[in-house]
Amino acid sequence: MLICSLAYLNGQASIDPSVIKSTISTLTSRDNSNKQSIEKGVSQVARLWLETDGDEKAFRSFCEDNYIADPNEKYQVFLKISDYLEGISGHFNEMSLRLQKNLQLDNGPLHPIDEKFGSYSPSSHLSDDLYNNKIAFIIALNFPHLTLEEKEALGTDRKAWAYARLGDMFTERIPATLLQAASNAESDADIYISQYNIYMGHVINKKGQHLFPKDMILLSHWNLRDEIKANYNKGKKGLDKQRTVYEVMKRIISQDIPVEVINSGAYEWNPYTNMVQQDNKEVKTTPESTVRYQKMLNNFKAMQGIDKYTGNTYIDRKFNDDMEVALQDVEKLFDEFLSAPELKEVGKMISKRLERKLEAYDIWYDGFKARSNLDETKLDAQTQALYPDAAALDKKLPDILMKLGFSAERANYLADKITVDAARGSGHAWGASMKGQQSRLRTRIPAAGMNYKGYNIAIHEFGHNVEQTLSLYDVDYYMLSGVPNTAFTEALAFVFQKRDLEILGITDPNPEKQAMEILDKVWSMYEICGVSMLDISVWKWMYAHPDATAEQLKEATIALSKEIWNKYYAPVFGVKDETVLAVYSHMISYPLYLSAYAFGQIIEFQLDQYLEGKNFANEVERIFRQGRLTPNQWMILATGSPLTVEPMLEAVRQVIK
Repeated sequence: MLICSLAYLNGQASIDPSVIKSTISTLTSRDNSNKQSIEKGVSQVARLWLETDGDEKAFRSFCEDNYIADPNEKYQVFLKISDYLEGISGHFNEMSLRLQKNLQLDNGPLHPIDEKFGSYSPSSHLSDDLYNNKIAFIIALNFPHLTLEEKEALGTDRKAWAYARLGDMFTERIPATLLQAASNAESDADIYISQYNIYMGHVINKKGQHLFPKDMILLSHWNLRDEIKANYNKGKKGLDKQRTVYEVMKRIISQDIPVEVINSGAYEWNPYTNMVQQDNKEVKTTPESTVRYQKMLNNFKAMQGIDKYTGNTYIDRKFNDDMEVALQDVEKLFDEFLSAPELKEVGKMISKRLERKLEAYDIWYDGFKARSNLDETKLDAQTQALYPDAAALDKKLPDILMKLGFSAERANYLADKITVDAARGSGHAWGASMKGQQSRLRTRIPAAGMNYKGYNIAIHEFGHNVEQTLSLYDVDYYMLSGVPNTAFTEALAFVFQKRDLEILGITDPNPEKQAMEILDKVWSMYEICGVSMLDISVWKWMYAHPDATAEQLKEATIALSKEIWNKYYAPVFGVKDETVLAVYSHMISYPLYLSAYAFGQIIEFQLDQYLEGKNFANEVERIFRQGRLTPNQWMILATGSPLTVEPMLEAVRQVIK
């Protein structure tokens, strides 16, 4: 859904408080039953009003002429506004899809012109236009912004919730140039990450041996992490591969990785010694230095430019406004989980299963999953046969849904609104913004067909697409389309992803399956909570050091990663000063997004517990038709319980017993 958040300028017109008060008095005399809403609306318009919008007389006249007292008229206007915004949002979404098509899809080599068009934001001037033609002010006056506490007091009044979401749209005014600068910085970082491939067939181990298939190309960090996960059941050779991949990761974090081996298979590289060879001769190389951290800094600078027009930081906007969960509550929740004594017991279990001491990359231990004991070569063959290309996956989407319990009618209804594309990067889900549009499922599909890793990611993205479709097409009001924040769409994606083997017709008769699943979720949560804490800490550091260089940011990020590791992981792993938490690509291309994954896992666990023994398809449809409520209200109505880590900790206590 389109959200127009523009902050008032320093040249804001100063509306005299007496004028605001008299305007409120005039409107209240017409509609005394809505005094609080009138006060909010007039005050909000006054705060957003600029000199270019008119003088105080024009302000007063605007409010008196445009306030809607009649509730029936207000409702009809609300429906009209919703329809117009859906059309605008939907068509801008379509333009962005077209402009970024070559950046995101596997359409051959990129040309600089692709990057130019891909970084252009068609909607960057929309908010200016809607303020200039006074539409934004009409909305702010009649549908004022509510606080988080006020929203949660709305209960189950769907129309009131829809009005409140419309009231979230025009609370700030940000110059279009700054919005475009932010879009450029994020697009530039995304391009950098999407082309950060390591040619593993040209990476050698300590002994100078090639361990990986010659044609293996892994995107950092996602595919590197997945390669570590894939080698837990492959003996000493698998262990050698894991340690070698981790050496690659450490070189990426420290930025002494040679630029010559990034997205290139022209050289042989030993990440242990950092030596590069070609035709058995050592080659002089150039370290990447600080490129990774400069991209992060560019995102910070762009967001910092917006700060003065909002009155708060990007951190505040991300948590208080986007996630609608206060930062201190997020950190408290994560700290509670990361400090849980049960994690030491789980770590001991893993060490015993591995028959060795834990190593840093074991934060991705995958041995609790049923698939960890399966032959991935056979899984690859099965998925490659089923899904040789994007068209084959697209055609089989209804079958996947029916295997999850959806009726043929509902499976086709949902699948008809989703299209599969072959992605240039690891994949993502791009939702529709108006009815009649399709959501996009994008996943990497090699020439040989979709391997198991790609299939697993595709099922995750498919979960996003199902949420995107239900929460757009099946909600009662367009203004409520979507979910409370990205964590909730991640939750359904995780719920789908864990059923990937079930969809393939593979069952696990192991009586300890449920216990293993709980341990797997807890260990995964352990990993992502720490990374999220690092993401938050790095942004706090940047705000505390706004003039820092990329080199200083690199040093700080590495230091913070060690600090968080030593606090929460060293007591479990028995090793200190590891930097593995800093490898996540999200920190570069998706600023402060990682917390959404952690919340997604908390929500997924609660949803899973709730869905146990119920009709999966029916409940998924009911729950995700709720739309964009606040997180706690959504969770209470979905499962009957608020958002908490306690159910997960209690479950693992029972397993340990």
